Amino acid sequence: MSARLNNEFGYVEIDKQVIAQIVYRAAMESYGLVGLGYKSKGIVELLKGENATKGVKVEELEDNTIAIELYVIIQYGTNISTVANNIIDRVKYTVEKMTAIKVSKIDINVQGIRVK
Repeated sequence: MSARLNNEFGYVEIDKQVIAQIVYRAAMESYGLVGLGYKSKGIVELLKGENATKGVKVEELEDNTIAIELYVIIQYGTNISTVANNIIDRVKYTVEKMTAIKVSKIDINVQGIRVK
């Protein structure tokens, strides 16, 4: 499944894995984020090995926008709401600039806090 974009230049189809990779790179640049967690810890996911987009879920909505869900691990001592807002701002800006697809919703699920 892929996200579709129609504009004055034509029709573009962007795979959800590409969007998830963009989300991962943008999120990892945010202060206070240690890494991404698993969206599911099933045996199949664990056997697959490391995947850069393991904690990113991209869903295409009916109004040609996308919803993004992130499972994150936050650094101990940082304000969770501040880190979450930074991630949301950075991911939304980066995805919309790089793909021209509107992001309607970003959910941040904190799966853990890591002490360094």
